[in-house]
Amino acid sequence: MPTSPLVQMLLALVVAGCAFGLWKGGRPERLGAGIILLNSALTLIGGNLLASGSSYIFGLVLDGATAVGFLAMTLMFGRMWLGAAMLIYAAQFALRSYYLVMDRKPDLLHAMINNANFMAIILCIVIGTAAAWRARVRRRKAG
Repeated sequence: MPTSPLVQMLLALVVAGCAFGLWKGGRPERLGAGIILLNSALTLIGGNLLASGSSYIFGLVLDGATAVGFLAMTLMFGRMWLGAAMLIYAAQFALRSYYLVMDRKPDLLHAMINNANFMAIILCIVIGTAAAWRARVRRRKAG
């Protein structure tokens, strides 16, 4: 478990955003929230069980797989928030790839971009969930 208060706060926001998606979202929002929670859990487990080099490659593969999962969901459901989340995950994958290819150790810039990307993905889920919830309420009122 991360010991930094900032990282713990960000993890709490991830769990809260995904819980909102699972609670009030439609099928795409629930799937997206589940994928994000699974990604976060596997990242934490991989970071604790694997050596630092293997852990970084594991994270790279995990981000790539998550981006492909979001691509499939975007093609299936066609929601704007899914497209945005997919593109942000692609940026996350590019960040990890750049640091791996350049043989750079993750630094403060990496942490800031990584955290901003992940919070943007959570924001996409929250916005998508709010939109789906509002649409569901409007449909109920209409008929």
